[in-house]
Amino acid sequence: MLWWDFDCSRYFFYFATMKSYDYLIVGAGFFGAVFARLAADKGKKVLIIDKRTHIGGNCYTEKHNGINVHKYGAHIFHTSNKDVWEFVNRFAQFNRYTHQITANYRGELYNLPFNMNTFCKLWKIRTPEEAINKINEQKFSGEPKNLEEQALSLVGKDIYEKLIKHYTEKQWNKKAAELPAFIINRIPLRFTFDNCYYNDSYQGIPVGGYTSLFENMLSGIEVRLNVDYLKNRKELDSLADNIIFTGSIDNFFDHRFGALEYRSLRFETETLECENFQGCAVMNYTDSETKFTRIIEHKHFEYISGSTVITREYPADWKIGDEAYYPINDSKNNDLYNKYFELSKTLNNVIFGGRLGMYKYYDMDDVIEQALKNESSAHFL
Repeated sequence: MLWWDFDCSRYFFYFATMKSYDYLIVGAGFFGAVFARLAADKGKKVLIIDKRTHIGGNCYTEKHNGINVHKYGAHIFHTSNKDVWEFVNRFAQFNRYTHQITANYRGELYNLPFNMNTFCKLWKIRTPEEAINKINEQKFSGEPKNLEEQALSLVGKDIYEKLIKHYTEKQWNKKAAELPAFIINRIPLRFTFDNCYYNDSYQGIPVGGYTSLFENMLSGIEVRLNVDYLKNRKELDSLADNIIFTGSIDNFFDHRFGALEYRSLRFETETLECENFQGCAVMNYTDSETKFTRIIEHKHFEYISGSTVITREYPADWKIGDEAYYPINDSKNNDLYNKYFELSKTLNNVIFGGRLGMYKYYDMDDVIEQALKNESSAHFL
């Protein structure tokens, strides 16, 4: 049975009188839900809690005028891991959506990732050889000391100035020359007319939205919503032998060594009485004047007719208590995370998972893969 509750306080007496669980799973996003499903399939007694009022974590979708809106930003499922793909297909049928991004630079439209369509529009050239020569003419030739020099060494001045620089600076709220070079290890360049954003073998969007997928995955598993683990840790810890924690690892340890840093996001969503606003699911705005980084038109994920819903996505500074979206994996924060990781090894009945628990910028398939590995190797299973 899947439980939906919005007032946690009145359940503590009920909790205390219940038989212990094998697992208390904190967080109903992909890591927690996958671990819960696999453990339950092995006959383990599982309780999954989430401080939000819904399951699905940041992948949660909600209906607006019949359109499944990605409430926390666009989520496109893609993977080359056959085990992961077969696992998620147990719980949802996936459509044939193939991700293609359009970049808008002051009204000029370009295809992403950078490919022959991009190069032809940018330089009025026709052949891959011409494109390669143009990029090589513009490349930074020294040893890159920051993100700007790294990007220039990979793609040259024109692509960097129009399609990377301002978008990156908006995303991180820092000048590109102030950001470390390792943030951009590589930039895909395709010398073919292929607009497909991902090279993965499998991709698509769950038919009916991600929330339906999570509902199916958690079928038969007890779920409690609007329950804040960190505010009620003593009572909740007493319910289970083992804890799966998918929140921020530094938060779990009361920021003993200091707070890990993130970037956050702000969303503005509206319904428009038109059939088709921008002609694609995601359009990036790569100029400095536009304050948002992209517009998502949700209907294009699932090919729905009628009115449309768009979301403008704004990067935002983060402080403790805000939603954390992007870990800032610079040397300072990675060193801090390693302190928490070493501390976590002293706990023999807690597993940390997900983007926040492992402080890594994971895609959905990466999170699922980690959950599969952790569940199969958990010493207490």
